[in-house]
Amino acid sequence: MKLNKLLLLAAMVLSVPTLHAETLKLTHQWPQGDSRDSGARLFAQEVAKHDPSFKIRIYPGASLISNPIKQIDALADGSIDLSVFPLVYGVGKAPEFSITILPGVMSSVADAMRFKNTDYEKLLQAVAEKQGFHILTWWWMEGGIANRVRPITTPDSVKGLKFRGADRTIDAMLKNAGASVFSMPSTELYNALQTGVLDGLMTSYDTFISVRLYEQTKYATLGGKYTMFVVFEPLVISTKAWNKLTPAQKKIFNDAADATQASFNADQEKIKAEVVKKFEAAHVKVQAMTEAENKSWVTLAKKTAWPEYARTSPEAKKLLDTVEKLSQ
Repeated sequence: MKLNKLLLLAAMVLSVPTLHAETLKLTHQWPQGDSRDSGARLFAQEVAKHDPSFKIRIYPGASLISNPIKQIDALADGSIDLSVFPLVYGVGKAPEFSITILPGVMSSVADAMRFKNTDYEKLLQAVAEKQGFHILTWWWMEGGIANRVRPITTPDSVKGLKFRGADRTIDAMLKNAGASVFSMPSTELYNALQTGVLDGLMTSYDTFISVRLYEQTKYATLGGKYTMFVVFEPLVISTKAWNKLTPAQKKIFNDAADATQASFNADQEKIKAEVVKKFEAAHVKVQAMTEAENKSWVTLAKKTAWPEYARTSPEAKKLLDTVEKLSQ
């Protein structure tokens, strides 16, 4: 009888799916040296430090999946295990992800940290898991505005320009200000500016550098204390892979993710200074957004982008409610 119980217990243990002693695939679109690539490599090192049986192979620069948006489907079907991308790439499947770039919500990377371990994070995680992936890191990035035509200051300065805003909520704000808007991933921005498809754009500081957008623009509003562009670009794991982890393994992955936070945030401060130097060296006229200019953009965002987002779904309304509650 005891032997039968032991055999049954052993069979149950063996039947539990686990990830162990195998190579996990991690993909992203960024070149080596980009802070998102560096963060992914630090994560892999931290995981291996605590459990050497895990091997994480990193495919940078869209070398495994050429269309960055397709990574979302690859995570859902389990053909890749981990990835780094702006969650707004998933708005076609889950429009609630627009909250992670909604203008006027986060004022900086430091401000985004107060949203961690709150209902905002819990609700966002629930949306992600419905799409087949689990959020591991809390990586936020600041950005700015650059264009080929004229300096961008208050909203009326974009009137008549062809702009890429990076999300439909930003697009709603830009359209209200009189701009024409276009949607495209970061990998297409350089060519769009070069060929005149775009006059200007909003994107992260790291992307400005890694995609060399200073080569195709004449004016830039970036650096300084104020920005309208703060975006969530986390490291995520397929739920197929996540659900195979034991509780102890999940702790290793979570601890590894947490271990990247300080260096990732420090990198963002360095990148903010570096992006200004890159643009100035390319003879681009650089200016910082003033407090008054920022207020005019936030006011417009709350009148246009926020109502647009709230109408998305009941889940979106709940996410926006948490933002407003945390901002009181």
